[in-house]
Amino acid sequence: MTTTTEFGLPTVVVTPGQETSTTMTVRNDSDIVEAYEFEVVGGCAPWTTVEPARLSLYPGTSEQVAIVLRPPRSPEVRAGEVPLGVRVLPAERPQSAVVTETTVVVEPFAKQRVRLIPKRRRAWRSARFRVEVHNDGNTPTSVTLALPEADDHLKYTVATTPTTVDPGGRAELELRVRVAKALWFGKPKVWPVRLDAVALAADQRDEHELAGELVQLPILSKWLLSLLGALLMLLLAWLLLVRPAVLSAAREAADGRAQEIVQAAEPQAPAEEPGAAPEQPPAGEQGQGEGQGQGQGRGTAGGREQHSGTIAVTTNTGEQTTGAYVVPPGKVFHITDIVLANHQGDEGVLTIAFGERTITTIALETFRNQDYHWVTPIDIPQNGTVTVTVNCARPGTPASGRQAANCSQLLHVSGELGDIVP
Repeated sequence: MTTTTEFGLPTVVVTPGQETSTTMTVRNDSDIVEAYEFEVVGGCAPWTTVEPARLSLYPGTSEQVAIVLRPPRSPEVRAGEVPLGVRVLPAERPQSAVVTETTVVVEPFAKQRVRLIPKRRRAWRSARFRVEVHNDGNTPTSVTLALPEADDHLKYTVATTPTTVDPGGRAELELRVRVAKALWFGKPKVWPVRLDAVALAADQRDEHELAGELVQLPILSKWLLSLLGALLMLLLAWLLLVRPAVLSAAREAADGRAQEIVQAAEPQAPAEEPGAAPEQPPAGEQGQGEGQGQGQGRGTAGGREQHSGTIAVTTNTGEQTTGAYVVPPGKVFHITDIVLANHQGDEGVLTIAFGERTITTIALETFRNQDYHWVTPIDIPQNGTVTVTVNCARPGTPASGRQAANCSQLLHVSGELGDIVP
């Protein structure tokens, strides 16, 4: 052996984010002047240096070099024991290289980042939140959610089992908040959401306060109440004003028609002589008169009747689906009203077309219910189509409070269905 090395300490304790140093003695046991270079090996190599980097010794002399350790405050530097080795390389006799080893103890430190996602939720009664935990320390962290004291208005539901997060890792904890009473009418109400995330790491306890909001929506919103009120007014107007007028006009028309038939039949009756038996018309003439009467009644070809159709469209996320209603053969559909329903609050685009003509294109997130009315009907010929095309961007959340699996829309089209008049 021409070179002898020895660490000043058998064990070196370091704190991440701080600088620590120890010494190593190098002795030249050869008979020549030797220059030495140093190479750090082991898990500490990225953040350990030797000062000076080169050392020259006369034969039989020794000198100390400083081993400087600068571990970063990062999850990559795990807490615990890490081996440290320094290879001493003689310049003149490289075959005489030696390696000296010691043990470095990295002290643990705790650091977490905790946040509530999202900060604000809108729902009719219950909503789900996520608590996201990032472990920026160098030792595993156990995280639990500490709920606030009992509240008559809000109920919290979380997993009771602690969640362990490794250094540099992340985890999500589910949180459900439910309002005790439903809100039927009025303005949306804002409920504050408050809880603590308790992290245990390296005999250290950290509490992180989390805050958010749950906006409770009324089940019956203002526009829906307005729509129901308008429908009720229309129904009352029909029952009290329109329907009696229609029935009265129908009765008057029927009475007038009956009177015309009687007046038309009276001149055909021959004058009867006293004591003479009434003359009966031939059977052939009687049949001809009944046939003419039925033909005149059928002369109202092309008469209309109230008619409606419903198109339901279900679409998967990111896809497009088209639903259609086809006018029966020999008929003409005179459309006066359409009503759209987006009860889940889906997001995407909806397009309505009558045949080759596009009627409207609207964003789903701008309405829950929508209706259109025409004073002059739009005529759809036989075998013509009413189509509804839906591009589903994101399914909404129905009254159940749980997001739907796909988009669901409903179109109700109504008017009069008449025969084709030749």
